[in-house]
Amino acid sequence: MTTQVAPEKENSISFPVTGMTCAACQARVQRALSAEPGVIDASVNLLTNRAAVRYDPAAVGPERLVEAVRATGYDATLPATDASPIGADSGEEEAEVREARSLSIKATVSVLVGALAMAMSMLLMGDALVNYALLALTTVVLVWAGRDIYRRAWKAIRHGSADMNTLIALGTGSAFLYSMVATIAPSLFARNGIAPDVYYEAVILIIGLVLAGRAIEARARRKTSAALRKLVTLLPPNARVEQSGTWIEKPLSEVRSGETVVVRPGERIPVDGIVIDGASEIDESMLTGEPLPVARTVGDAVVGGTLNTTGSLRFRATSVGAESVLARIVKLMRDAQSSRAPIQRLADRVSAVFVPTVVAISIVTFVAWYFLADTASLPRAIAAAVAVLIIACPCAMGLAVPTAVMVATGRGAELGLLIKGGEVLQRAGDVDTVVLDKTGTVTEGTPTVKRVVALEAVDEREILSAAASLERHSEHPVAAAVARAALERNVPLEPVTSFRSHTGSGVTGIVREREVAVGNFRLMRELKFNVGSAAQSVDTYLTSGGSELYVAIDGRIVGVIIVSDAIRTSSREAVVKLRAMGIDVVLLTGDRSATAEAIGSEIGIDQVVAEVLPQGKVEEIRRLQAMNRVVAMVGDGINDAPALAQSDIGISMPKGTDIAIEASDIALMRSDLRGVPTAISLSRQTMATMKQNLVWAFVYNVIGIPIAAGVLFPVTGLMLSPVIASAAMALSSVSVVMNSLRLRRVRLA
Repeated sequence: MTTQVAPEKENSISFPVTGMTCAACQARVQRALSAEPGVIDASVNLLTNRAAVRYDPAAVGPERLVEAVRATGYDATLPATDASPIGADSGEEEAEVREARSLSIKATVSVLVGALAMAMSMLLMGDALVNYALLALTTVVLVWAGRDIYRRAWKAIRHGSADMNTLIALGTGSAFLYSMVATIAPSLFARNGIAPDVYYEAVILIIGLVLAGRAIEARARRKTSAALRKLVTLLPPNARVEQSGTWIEKPLSEVRSGETVVVRPGERIPVDGIVIDGASEIDESMLTGEPLPVARTVGDAVVGGTLNTTGSLRFRATSVGAESVLARIVKLMRDAQSSRAPIQRLADRVSAVFVPTVVAISIVTFVAWYFLADTASLPRAIAAAVAVLIIACPCAMGLAVPTAVMVATGRGAELGLLIKGGEVLQRAGDVDTVVLDKTGTVTEGTPTVKRVVALEAVDEREILSAAASLERHSEHPVAAAVARAALERNVPLEPVTSFRSHTGSGVTGIVREREVAVGNFRLMRELKFNVGSAAQSVDTYLTSGGSELYVAIDGRIVGVIIVSDAIRTSSREAVVKLRAMGIDVVLLTGDRSATAEAIGSEIGIDQVVAEVLPQGKVEEIRRLQAMNRVVAMVGDGINDAPALAQSDIGISMPKGTDIAIEASDIALMRSDLRGVPTAISLSRQTMATMKQNLVWAFVYNVIGIPIAAGVLFPVTGLMLSPVIASAAMALSSVSVVMNSLRLRRVRLA
């Protein structure tokens, strides 16, 4: 069920769900949440044991969502109110550690007791006293180690569903009851010519191996979220804040925006802020991946979680708590790891009918063996039916996709890539065309004024003064370069009135009662100024990669400012790698053709589209998509946001505006274009891993269930022991997780 709600009227929540053990559990909880009126989208992640829900608060509330989960037989709680400033539930990690330790202890004891039971059965087979001892041992193991399995199975049955626990409980419970009757009333079997065999050791070992598999999964799950936990632990618990002229230690959750914070050498910066005193070098590798510390002084921004290395800093706190950069990164990663890749739907459809189908196959197997076996028909029927129930555990299907998504998004974060979810991760691998913006993407984004050319009897300083007076009101990097040049040359700036920004073209306004326009060729033509002779005078500069800003005063072009922006050192290498991957690369810019062609030639791009407005960039993306291209757009400015949103995959640069980052699907945290081929390569490797996992999960069951049912017995005379079936079931889940963990070895392209 999907509800259409305006984005501004929707809320989202992520909360823990406990008791899920397989894909069938996950699918049931997800269906229940999706069926609630007002739910826009629900995603349940078996690996993280969390549900992420977007909903209309006017139709449904968080409490109702929790009740919907509980109605399915599983438990859920609202997020803890004592969460840390970056959104980590306080007791979540400790609970995971306790669970893994408890599972390990129970598994170890059960396997050892099972081995003892097997030895007793082999050495003293048929001894009544031994059978009673084994009955007592098995009962203790089932009540202590297997209690959760049976409790969850019963809860599922009460709610009209079935899951992995149901299969294990049916299998081991049947074998236990059969063995108990054979122990207490062996004469019932003897009168019918059946040996009163017992399967206590099988029951104990199955429980032990199932718990061992879960313990290994729990530990592997912690590895998949290692990158996220590493981010969560970066913030110090306290901050040193100035209050009434003295410094006091405050818990991080009590720090407020506007307070003055001090950090000493070797300490981590507790919150985001602006430096007001001091200078230091900051290790920002946790945020950008850049190994070298960067200098920060008065007026510079610092980010919570980064490491202060050399000097002391006083700074004014700006973004704290959930609004901080680190909190937003953690939230993005949590959302990404809780999201679902489209390929998951295949596993969901199979899981919806899997458990009932397996139970039916088990019943058919029992009936077939009971009526067709020549000898020992009942024991063989029980053994085969139990083996079918045990080997068919759907754990591997539930873990196949989310494990790969979690490992890949975590590894992406370590490589400086913030990937917004499983769908993005899957779609990025299909990209066959990458469109690059120029300024701030291919180039450094910090242009400098190289020359001021006077075209009339107007002083160069006057030209620069008029231009900088206007440009200081604009956010564009080129505007910042002009304003910076005026400051460096001690050129005075004048008051401005009637300021107007012409997106993608330039700015106009009144400076000292004179009409001034500063912009590119398009703006001059739009204002109907004669550009001919002015354009000819600057062509030499453009062919070397420079850009021109025309300066017009009172309707006449009086000068040209030549601005140059250094090309990123990684740009050419990134283009080479993309082309080696079979991907077409396009340079898309609002600059003059001569400038764009020069830069394109230098970095190895043949396809250059120049002199386009923001809407023209969108149209170019659409044109490529109409040719059945899967397009990734890489940009950093406000004017790139529409193209980023239109593209199949939007990729924003680290110095991009918040609008560009919000419009993008992947945010690069390093000023390194090699992140683009890395993201695509990571996606392709992740998709390959997901497919391998799903194929293994399906093939395992397709082959394992018939073998467990006994199809090989007529040829080989061998039956699959329920104990071996339980070991194979555990191995299938572990193999899926371990295969996904290989993604941690992905390197920067």
